[in-house]
Amino acid sequence: MMDNFTPGPFTDELRTAGIPDHLHDWLGAFGVGTLVVKMGIRFLEMSPERTVATMPVEGNTQVAGILHGGAHVVLAETLGSFAAGMHAGAGRHALGIEVSATHHRAIAGGTVTGTCTAIHLGRTVATHEIVMTDEKGRRLSTARITNLLRDNDATAAG
Repeated sequence: MMDNFTPGPFTDELRTAGIPDHLHDWLGAFGVGTLVVKMGIRFLEMSPERTVATMPVEGNTQVAGILHGGAHVVLAETLGSFAAGMHAGAGRHALGIEVSATHHRAIAGGTVTGTCTAIHLGRTVATHEIVMTDEKGRRLSTARITNLLRDNDATAAG
């Protein structure tokens, strides 16, 4: 646990990604992850029930110039995993065990918004639906992720 006066090693990364200050203790030792940084994901809301973030299309396209399908899944898995991790709580963590996505519409520019909504928040499993939309609110893809919730094991190597 960090004190409220000494910035952690990832403070700038967390602020850039839009992580609220009250979650810095949770993520302060690890940051948001290098893929989140590379993809340009920025969080707007964060709770176990609803997590929202944006991601630019630019820099995340496939050869045809549209947003890569894998980028949709990266945004979805990021949102679902962060939401499940918050639900798991202190001394616990979330492990993704299933993710799927259906792509409805292509996008070649602008910003994508992912809205993650809890379907089930249990003691051992959390499932979320993530809807990606364009700047006009049109649905681009729908994803679902299920995370297993586990207790941290101090003896585990990682």
